[in-house]
Amino acid sequence: MENLIINLLNGISYGMVLFLIASGMSIVMGAMDITNLSHGVLYMIGGYVGWTVSVKIGAPFAVGLIAGGLGAGLVGLGIERGFLRSLYKRPSEQVLLTFGFVYILSNLCLWIWGGWPRMPFTAKFLSGSIEILGRAYPKARFATIVVGLVLAFVLWWLQDRTRVGAMVRAGMDNKEMAMGLGINLELLFAVVFFVASFIAGLAGVIGAQLLGVYNALGLEVLLLALIVIIVGGVGSIQGALLGGILIGLVDAFGKALFPKFAMFTMYFTMIIILLVKPSGLLGRKS
Repeated sequence: MENLIINLLNGISYGMVLFLIASGMSIVMGAMDITNLSHGVLYMIGGYVGWTVSVKIGAPFAVGLIAGGLGAGLVGLGIERGFLRSLYKRPSEQVLLTFGFVYILSNLCLWIWGGWPRMPFTAKFLSGSIEILGRAYPKARFATIVVGLVLAFVLWWLQDRTRVGAMVRAGMDNKEMAMGLGINLELLFAVVFFVASFIAGLAGVIGAQLLGVYNALGLEVLLLALIVIIVGGVGSIQGALLGGILIGLVDAFGKALFPKFAMFTMYFTMIIILLVKPSGLLGRKS
């Protein structure tokens, strides 16, 4: 019984990290019709900046969390304003450009922070563990679950219950009509891209509690984000949350029950979802 509970908590906590990674990318793909393959490296930048502020400088973990988000947000905004704004409705160019930024930013991080990996770090009050059914369980994983749920609620509220969310949904459904109604989509999309990049950087610091930070993380995270988006559906916060938790649970129980095939379980899940519902569990039909 205790193994079931531990694996369940591991899957949910990992799923929350996957949700935070994928949610911003999913919104950008749905609202702006932009495939931003540099999203994974923005996650990595957030992790490195958070490590520098929290560990190297010694600031509180919350300050490192905000700094990581802002660092990734500003880099993402620079990419959107400097390059992507002229590539709307040109998917091939978007893919080539943003994938190029994966290598540019990865090498820039290698130059700044070096090649050795940073170990997981967290706030002082989250270090250590608590006892669950006679077994120690890290406090940081509980905190990841709580933060993930809070951010999921905030993003859902912003998307479905606010005026800004209504304008974003209008732009997702019909960009020409939204512009005809006087919505400044250029400014709105810049804000959406910044928020998505900020969440990626935030996820980089939160995820560092579980995964640490290292230079190859950008590509690895990108692949995970794409899997979650395919499973959950493009442009949906609820879909990203459901997809992240599902993939997290599949990964956790796959490693526990089928260790020899653990690396294939999430891909197998993705294939099944594509066969049953190609738009994703909660995705919009094109």
